[in-house]
Amino acid sequence: MSIQQTEADTLDHARPTAPLLPSYVSGEWWLPESGSPTRDASTGETVAIVGSDGLDLAGAVDYARTVGQHSLGQLTFHQRALVLKALALHLTAAKAELYALSARTGATTRDSMVDIDGGIGVLFSYGSKGRRELPNAQVVVDGPPENLAADGSFGGQHLYTRKPGVAFQVNAFNFPVWGMLEKFAPAFLAGVPSIVKPATPTAFLTEACVRMMVESGLLPAGSLQLVCGSVRGFLDLLDLRDSVGFTGSASTARALREDPAVIAGGVNLTCETDSLNAAILGPDAESGTPEFDAFVASVATEMTSKAGQKCTSIRRVIVPRERIADVVQAVAARIESRLVLGDPRVAGVTMGPLASVEQKAEVRKSVAALIEGGGTVAWRSRAERSVAYADGTVGEAGEAFLAPVLLSFDDSDAAAVHEIEAFGPVASVIGYDSVADAVRLANRGGGSLVATIASADPAVVAELFAGIAPFHGRVLVLDRHNARTSTGHGSPVPHLVHGGPGRAGGGEELGGIRSVLHYMQRTAVQGTPASLTALTGQWRAGAPSVTDGEHPFRKTLARLKIGDAVASGLREVTLDDIAHFASFTGDTFYAHTDEAAAAANPFFPGRVAHGYLLLSFAAGLFVDPEPGPVLANSGLENLRFITPVSPGDSVRVTLTAKQITPRETEEYGEVRWDAVLQNQRDEIVATYDVLTLVAKE
Repeated sequence: MSIQQTEADTLDHARPTAPLLPSYVSGEWWLPESGSPTRDASTGETVAIVGSDGLDLAGAVDYARTVGQHSLGQLTFHQRALVLKALALHLTAAKAELYALSARTGATTRDSMVDIDGGIGVLFSYGSKGRRELPNAQVVVDGPPENLAADGSFGGQHLYTRKPGVAFQVNAFNFPVWGMLEKFAPAFLAGVPSIVKPATPTAFLTEACVRMMVESGLLPAGSLQLVCGSVRGFLDLLDLRDSVGFTGSASTARALREDPAVIAGGVNLTCETDSLNAAILGPDAESGTPEFDAFVASVATEMTSKAGQKCTSIRRVIVPRERIADVVQAVAARIESRLVLGDPRVAGVTMGPLASVEQKAEVRKSVAALIEGGGTVAWRSRAERSVAYADGTVGEAGEAFLAPVLLSFDDSDAAAVHEIEAFGPVASVIGYDSVADAVRLANRGGGSLVATIASADPAVVAELFAGIAPFHGRVLVLDRHNARTSTGHGSPVPHLVHGGPGRAGGGEELGGIRSVLHYMQRTAVQGTPASLTALTGQWRAGAPSVTDGEHPFRKTLARLKIGDAVASGLREVTLDDIAHFASFTGDTFYAHTDEAAAAANPFFPGRVAHGYLLLSFAAGLFVDPEPGPVLANSGLENLRFITPVSPGDSVRVTLTAKQITPRETEEYGEVRWDAVLQNQRDEIVATYDVLTLVAKE
């Protein structure tokens, strides 16, 4: 659909024609009739008009619950994971366009890499994790089965199933691509459709990313919708089927938590809000040490990356009191030596403007409040006096430009430094008198997303971590060994949880498969082994098994069924077998070689067979040696040795197909076999899972 043009520029600039920014709802692009302007952070030029008056939000929610749920419900975890990988490849090929738009938000090339490549990286990560850590199925089995009857006829199991609603995602202005994709990816993998609501100042970049995803043709119908503009009253449309992921201010999060839909209606709300993150310099990290240098570099980076507009940026720099002046001087020198403030499209610019003039006013207001609360300006960058523009001029800082400011507080307990967040290139240095004092000061932030500890002293690190961990979602331990390889204080990664307690919102995002499970319901199911097998797709002891005369190793993945089994005859274990295995392998542990010493051990009746000898015998008992569908043994898991085997005892094995996982892009899949090794008295000797790769045809 072509984007209509409208006259819209109500501020103090020339009035260029700007496009109306579309939303994507109910499978179609939708244009508003009017809206509010969003501006280029460097020039003030109107980029787009954003509005949602007249948009059928209720229809979008219904479309997600019906069309989106149906289309995603046709896919397994592995199939959804492959879509995420394909989307990542598609966006990678088209990211130059996203970079160009990102510059208009005030982001430098490096900032854009964190946002755009970081978001694409989330898609790649969940595409990979979904295939490696989830079954090629539609439910997730949580933990081992629980036996609830002495005879094994009744048991329990926990299962995760996808919620039948919508994931409504409200994102902040500072990461218009990453912020959207880090919520979308786990919801999509869980099989829950998303409605994305970006922040207005940078919505044009989110819209471009969503447009690329839609035009790729990879998205199942209804799996992703976009609303640009206000979504006032959206909670009235949601219920216990639905989830809301919110990133933004604590005040807005508080209003959402108090909404009847959350309190009484059961809407699942996850929030990421304000965070006065801390960096703590250990008492051992004196000036000139690698830890001191890494600490200074981290503070400088966090003050200037995205112009300090990150929820994970360092706001409180907590250092030994006698080292305050050294830290201020070192941070100032590092920033001044690298800082070029200006339009991100100018070569050499290292820090762009804030996202908007309104944001600049908010940051200045917060700095004034910090000063009024006891802070003093320890250093202000000279770059504030002039900036570089895309037309080649250098002039006084205008529009949304704001140079870095470092404050210091004589009173480390001043309330302002622990309560006021200046969401820009601003940090405050405070001193501590002991490690315990540093812990106390860090925790005065009331709950944070992340803290950094810079120290090479394990005892200091242990004391600091134990003290601050309950108040933080993530802790980075920085020292000379990881200073170059660390992903950094301010960089959440898909593998680890992103969130924090208290002031930080009390929620969790990312964290690998953990975040996928946020969009699913865990249910305890009780029943017979047969019913549990049917519901979980995993064979349970006591469920029917089939020994039809054909060895299951002769069956392709297409023919093999859960419960197909083979039962061996008995094999005697002799003293010569044990002695030979000990000599051949070098495992001459006394329990296998010394009768008296073994008999003195409370766990053994005397000399016993090696556990690994028994596993080798078991393999010989169940293996089918001829070439066939079984391509390889890929592993062994959950091994337990239960009953010792003495010379003269015999063992037999029963092998049952427990779980079958086809690989979507290969001509084979993985089969997990339940292996039970028993002696001549039918006592269980060992249990374990055997993993094999089996051809599909």
